[in-house]
Amino acid sequence: MHKTAFCSVLHQPWRISKFSFFEIGQHKKYFDDRLNEHLFKRISRKSYIPTLQIMKDLCEDTEFKVNLSITGTFFQQAETYKPKVIKLLKKLNETNKLELIGETFYHSLAFLISPEEFKSQVLMHRKLLKDVFNHSAKIFRNTESMYNDDVANSIEKLKFKGIITEGSASLLGWRDPGYPYQAGNTNLQLFMRNYKLSDDIAFRFSSRDWKEFPLTAEKYASWIKKRATPHTLLFIDFETFGEHQWEDTGIFEFLKYLPEKANSNTGIKWTNLSELFSKKRKVKLNCPNFISWADMDRDLSAWLGNDMQNSAFRFLKELELPVKQTKDKNLLEVWRRLTTSDHLYYLSTKFAGDEEVHSYFREEAHASPYEAFTNYMNILQDLRSLVNKKLSSAKS
Repeated sequence: MHKTAFCSVLHQPWRISKFSFFEIGQHKKYFDDRLNEHLFKRISRKSYIPTLQIMKDLCEDTEFKVNLSITGTFFQQAETYKPKVIKLLKKLNETNKLELIGETFYHSLAFLISPEEFKSQVLMHRKLLKDVFNHSAKIFRNTESMYNDDVANSIEKLKFKGIITEGSASLLGWRDPGYPYQAGNTNLQLFMRNYKLSDDIAFRFSSRDWKEFPLTAEKYASWIKKRATPHTLLFIDFETFGEHQWEDTGIFEFLKYLPEKANSNTGIKWTNLSELFSKKRKVKLNCPNFISWADMDRDLSAWLGNDMQNSAFRFLKELELPVKQTKDKNLLEVWRRLTTSDHLYYLSTKFAGDEEVHSYFREEAHASPYEAFTNYMNILQDLRSLVNKKLSSAKS
């Protein structure tokens, strides 16, 4: 029986407002509430609500199981703009076939900012899952699957049992992602995403140029069944269903029929991630350099690949200490929302296929990476002036 874990991530950033150089010091609103509400409601209608309903029905009526990473910023927006999404998530949780995955609350680059901030955001997310779903996550996935040995060491100290990352060839070499591995010198089990099978759904599903088009549930199930490994970990963006792949592509029908074609009768067992823990001795994989699931490079270049991104990130990091010194919870919340990885992702100037993906996510908020950089830096400078005023008044 081939064990298969279906995993997905629910995330939305707090998109920032247009903010000119001449507005620095005026302390106008940093986040575009109108745009955030518009996008969340649109994507809820097209993706979140219908897909969660399908998943709930499948978990109730079939052998299907789901593993979800839900970011704190997603939950904040769902609570504000579309509480029905949270109700559906709770109903899905009540099927006892949903496993929730640990995250950084703000889906951020916190690990690259400081150990203290990283720990704080992970614990904030842990509290969210406990308070809302009464769930204690055993497995962690860092933002965008950013991973190296240091991340594994930090996560083990926070009492997780496993960690997810990309099944990158730079880490695996000739090995297959469908085996249980040991994360460096820790006792964590390393779960590796099968990016080919995952991207067949996420990116190639509706491509008429793809030699496997059209992708049917029966065909996809046959691919999984043929795998000779103990398990397969599928991990895709939740918005694949209905937003990236529109309803008229047949993506919802594909999801509905997949458990009918892939189940114990056909040699496939849907699992939650914790069911994949292995007691057998595992091959140890050391990962000194960062990997991620983004772009063709699968490293950190999607966020820190050009001078604009590195300049902005340095500025963001430098604000951590003064923001925390103010002891102002509202300022800390603002700064933490600005640590979300998307803000730096929008500044990418990559070419070809990678740039198409960056542009897709950026275009709702910014006309270009240069406009995104200008708005982001102006907001960071305004925040710095606000923090400095706060610290100065505290001294006087």
